[in-house]
Amino acid sequence: MEGNMTIDKARFAYVGENAKEREAIARPSMTFMQDATRRLLKNRVALVCLILLTLLVIISLLAPVLSPFDYREQHYGHTNAPMGTVCDQPDCAGYGHKHIFGTDTLGRDIYTRCWMGGRVSLLIAFSTALIDFFLGVVYGGISGYFGGTTDIIMMRILEIINGIPYLMIIILLRMIMPGGVLSIIVAYSLVGWIPMARLVRGQVVALKQQEFISAAEALGASPSRLIAKHLLPNTISVVIVRVTLSIPAAIFSEAWLSYMGLGVQLPLCSWGSLAQAGIENFRLYPSQLLIPAVCISLTMLAFNLFGDGLRDAFDPKLRR
Repeated sequence: MEGNMTIDKARFAYVGENAKEREAIARPSMTFMQDATRRLLKNRVALVCLILLTLLVIISLLAPVLSPFDYREQHYGHTNAPMGTVCDQPDCAGYGHKHIFGTDTLGRDIYTRCWMGGRVSLLIAFSTALIDFFLGVVYGGISGYFGGTTDIIMMRILEIINGIPYLMIIILLRMIMPGGVLSIIVAYSLVGWIPMARLVRGQVVALKQQEFISAAEALGASPSRLIAKHLLPNTISVVIVRVTLSIPAAIFSEAWLSYMGLGVQLPLCSWGSLAQAGIENFRLYPSQLLIPAVCISLTMLAFNLFGDGLRDAFDPKLRR
């Protein structure tokens, strides 16, 4: 300041200490799962996909039960009917009701068969994803924790299994097992858990070098407790995302196998078998192919986008 100019003390006032502001919490305390859920709920795309998947599951479960038609019922006098056609067959269980999606070449109601096929496809997808989860998490956790010779042997076993062509496994299983849902689940589960095991193994290898693992070992924690209570829970976010993304892969695999004639057998149907039947009449009746194709595409897209939303929600680097 210029010269000896002084500032009058009356211009200032003593505010004092504000205890409330000092003790206030700037951000509410929440667990990792609470924070991940909060961020997931803010992702509109993921929420829309979750709602769509929920509707698909509910309709697949209820539509075949509530429909007046049986998915196995055939009426050769009412084949390839367009959408919205009223059933005029007196011997039909749904006489007087509309075929919402029309009928196929054997006179079966496509609407009922579509959602029955969705029930089968989703059953295969969720079953294989659940098996992949348990096998991959246990195998990868053991291999990553013990390391050394155990890890080398277990990883070589994975490489041997992964080297067997998937189609060959399907053909061999068809020779010893009756074709159907069970054979597809077993065939896909034999190789589908390998990516999960590798992912978990990598996560465990990185986590076991952390200080909290050393502290648990110093306190006398057994290897099984370390894996179950400390290592695997810290990989759960990555595992959940992987499971979510493996479901559409299983749906596509089932659709491809059914399209090739190696999937579910009659009288059951799936989206893949419906697409395989619809492509034969695509030029004349395109809806018979487009309807199951749209169901497969919507389900796979919804699962992939929902998986991306889960990945963003569980990533701590994106926390704000």
